[in-house]
Amino acid sequence: MKISLASDHNGFDLKKNIADHIRKLGHEVLDLGPHKHDPLDDYPDYAKPLAESIANQLSDKGIMICGSGVGASVAANKIKGIRAAVCHDIYSAHQGVEHDDMNILCLGARIIGNEVAFELVNAFISATYSGEERHQRRLEKVLLMEKHLR
Repeated sequence: MKISLASDHNGFDLKKNIADHIRKLGHEVLDLGPHKHDPLDDYPDYAKPLAESIANQLSDKGIMICGSGVGASVAANKIKGIRAAVCHDIYSAHQGVEHDDMNILCLGARIIGNEVAFELVNAFISATYSGEERHQRRLEKVLLMEKHLR
């Protein structure tokens, strides 16, 4: 599986550690930056190319890291086809994929440490969308909402 990965300055160190972890699991990482620490960078500058890499099918899933995960989620969800969510518990990290076809996991580097992040990444990467009728019905409603955005 190919995983896109990006962060802002707050998530810079955690991004590197997650990239190493993903590679150890045998997956490919598309690192969309930053490639050097810049305390003045902004999360939208990295959330946008990460989300576009998923929307354009350059990667299977994505992980975006900022201070809380919230800004990353807000920004990534502005790209059509993206379903990004902040998950700091294992249940949400896999259930978001299984029930809601979440394709970007957003993490807060100020909230969680490496070991929790690795467990969240494992749950997210290993999860697959169920396609159950009730989940598909709900997803189609969300996609219809997205289609009619002004």
